[in-house]
Amino acid sequence: MTKINYNRIKAVLAEKNVSSKDLAQHLGKTESTVSRWCTNDVQPAVEIFYQISEFLNVDIRELFVSTK
Repeated sequence: MTKINYNRIKAVLAEKNVSSKDLAQHLGKTESTVSRWCTNDVQPAVEIFYQISEFLNVDIRELFVSTK
């Protein structure tokens, strides 16, 4: 079964040269939680996506894989 990627958190972190550890510290989450988001094993809540977009200074839509 092929794993579907829903978010681009890992890619946007790389584009912004920010570590997942930095993101975890900012959000008050564990590094393993952020790692699971980055590998698309689990998805953060919508509110967390908003906080991530604010921290990375990107439009929230950039954090999702396009459906088009």
